[in-house]
Amino acid sequence: MATTGQVSAASRLLHLSQPAVTAQVRQLERECGQPLLVRTARGVRLNDAGRALLEYAQRIHQLLDEAALAVSVEEEPGGELVLAASTTVASYVVPELLASFLRSHRSVQARVEVGNTTQVLAWVGEGRAPLGLVEGHARAALIRLERYLDDELVPVVSSRAPAELLRVRSVEALRAVPLLWREPGSGTRAVMERALRKAGVRRGLQAGDLQLGDNEAIKGAVRLGLGVGFLSRWSIQDELALGRLRVLPVPGLSVERAFSWVLPVDEPSGLAGRFLRHARAAPPALLHL
Repeated sequence: MATTGQVSAASRLLHLSQPAVTAQVRQLERECGQPLLVRTARGVRLNDAGRALLEYAQRIHQLLDEAALAVSVEEEPGGELVLAASTTVASYVVPELLASFLRSHRSVQARVEVGNTTQVLAWVGEGRAPLGLVEGHARAALIRLERYLDDELVPVVSSRAPAELLRVRSVEALRAVPLLWREPGSGTRAVMERALRKAGVRRGLQAGDLQLGDNEAIKGAVRLGLGVGFLSRWSIQDELALGRLRVLPVPGLSVERAFSWVLPVDEPSGLAGRFLRHARAAPPALLHL
């Protein structure tokens, strides 16, 4: 329920009845001595205690994956690894994962299918790829999401941007400057629109805005001073270190999100399963600049 937001969806993923899932949650809450969920008419979400427990559960899961890799006696796999990924993770997370995996699996070939979040969900649901990695919030039939890495979208401008962009210090100021958006269907676009609405900015496309199909295009437009771009911290580590881009301090605008695995209902097996275990046990780290 931490990822689905609904008891019914969680029961389908677990192949259990809704009463059985509800009973297990209540038993867990009794053992913890406090509620773990906030229940509303629209579904459920984790409270502070639930989020803390989820973090420990994820760490335990990672330790179990590390243990499985440490004692594994599987023969060296061969063949082609197929992975679907949305554009941000395909550019800034997947290469490091593949590099570390292929160093110890030299007989494996890898192919990455890149699309937006909506496309990746469809590809995994249709069986075109055995697993995927996406950013943002998403749901679809025949798949499940597993949180993997934390991310944050931050408003950035060129260090040499026009003064009107460099002076942005509030959410309200974003109404009056050009914004650089990802295309409709992008996980980044959906998360950003939701965050702006939550901050009280109901702003559609307006004169001067640009819609661009990938993060590199947005970074290029930001470097040219064409507007404020909202980019993943994973995608701008080099530019921040070199002083080419600047993160705008905008109080009240927090755009945290996660990169998540897109998985079929049953755990992937074979080469895809081995890659997934490797990635869970050795996640890449984000530099904090």
